[in-house]
Amino acid sequence: MQFFKRLPSLLFLTLMFTSSASSIEHERKLPIDEQNTTTHVTKINAKKVKYSATTGTQPVWDDKGNPTASLFYTYYQRTDIKDNSKRPLLISFNGGPGSASVWMHVAYTGPRVLNVDDEGYPLQPYGVKTNPYSILDVADIVFVNPVNTGYSRVLPNKDGKMPSKEQQKSMFFGVNADVNYLAEWITTFVTRNNRWRSPKYLIGESYGTTRVSGLALALQQKQWMYVNGVILVSPTDIGIERDGPVKAANRLPYFAAAAWYHQALTDELQNKDLLELLPEIERFTINKYIPALAKGGFISDEEKQQIAEQVARYSGLSVTAVLANNLDVNNRYFWKELLRTRKQTIGRLDSRYLGIDKKTAGDKPDYNAELTSWLHSFTPAINYYLREELNYKTDIKYNMFGNVHPWDRSNNHTGESLRLAMAQNPYLNVMIQSGYFDGATNYFDAKYTMWQLDPSGQMQDRLSFKGYRSGHMMYLRHEDLQQANQDIRQFIQQSLPAKGQAAKY
Repeated sequence: MQFFKRLPSLLFLTLMFTSSASSIEHERKLPIDEQNTTTHVTKINAKKVKYSATTGTQPVWDDKGNPTASLFYTYYQRTDIKDNSKRPLLISFNGGPGSASVWMHVAYTGPRVLNVDDEGYPLQPYGVKTNPYSILDVADIVFVNPVNTGYSRVLPNKDGKMPSKEQQKSMFFGVNADVNYLAEWITTFVTRNNRWRSPKYLIGESYGTTRVSGLALALQQKQWMYVNGVILVSPTDIGIERDGPVKAANRLPYFAAAAWYHQALTDELQNKDLLELLPEIERFTINKYIPALAKGGFISDEEKQQIAEQVARYSGLSVTAVLANNLDVNNRYFWKELLRTRKQTIGRLDSRYLGIDKKTAGDKPDYNAELTSWLHSFTPAINYYLREELNYKTDIKYNMFGNVHPWDRSNNHTGESLRLAMAQNPYLNVMIQSGYFDGATNYFDAKYTMWQLDPSGQMQDRLSFKGYRSGHMMYLRHEDLQQANQDIRQFIQQSLPAKGQAAKY
């Protein structure tokens, strides 16, 4: 009888113990410092390539040596190369800010890419397939996930307490904080993996271009690490201002490209090849459109009408729509207006994609047609690939987009940092890659950024631009996956100094 009276308390103790043991055993916690390696074989450009894939975490430390965060990475190395002192290392970042490395990892330069059709649209079953164009044949690659992206996370302090939101912002979430801690992380990674002698390259996409532009100088000045090349994929302004008339006018060549793709131009323009058409519009933008916008409300009625007619002709919009916007048509209005009569919208990051809104009326689309399409395939693919092919198992959620906001965008001088890094390092070359149908970071803005990067003009021979008939992630389109990887391959090979070629002017 006494036993049954004690049963509730015994049961409570049993449940408490079981719950406690279970919570310890199954706590969803990021390992601060670990790695797992698998080996593979693939074919790149029809040649057999053996490689290893190391997935793991590596800490970020504060000035006192305490771990403050841990970053998840994936590191690919050829295993049939005996001496890596001449083997380039490509360090890869995506953007956002707040975006994981997933995009370029399983769609661009890595050995496995998404199961999508030739134009980049999702296919089921979701997953990955061999990338026959990966640059792994000429360079090892590490894909890095900044704090709160992928599996990377902020860590509690030595007292077990998480830093406040403001503390996290000052440590990680801003233009300069981001560059500073990642420069330290890269140094640790290079040291651990014995890559100090290797030629090094940085590649960033979208906001990642801001990141790698800043890193180029931070690595030189604070880590004494000099890189051979920086690749800017769909670049942001990297702190180079293009406001007012320049910002407004620079959209027009992109408008024309998108309208041409959707066959919304006049027959005269539509019958031209895209690369025949765009130089004509670029000249108009520089020579006539920017000066006209600079006159603001004091432009004559006659000139305003002439400019409006030409902008309408090149953009596929009506003269009425252009005049209603005082010659300054913003992106969102364009995405809604171009195909309004067809009851369709076009995508932001890739204007080849079509959307359907609740109402034909309005001045912006209801959603980004391209992003919903991409998340279809990227999210299941990366979760499958890391766990089942690379054998990295965790219950932590893979953040496609992590919580990094509010992001401190003040004091963004990353473009100037890149210029200074180039000036100080005669080995350093820069290549820009842009999709003609990208409405978020348009290709003509990218050209403008390149033109303004070095006002002296003395480093023109180390700056290059490559354009593609696709959008922000040009590599999703099969033809551009092949060409864009080949452009990186050639960029790396051509920017490696010849034997005995010293870094000097």
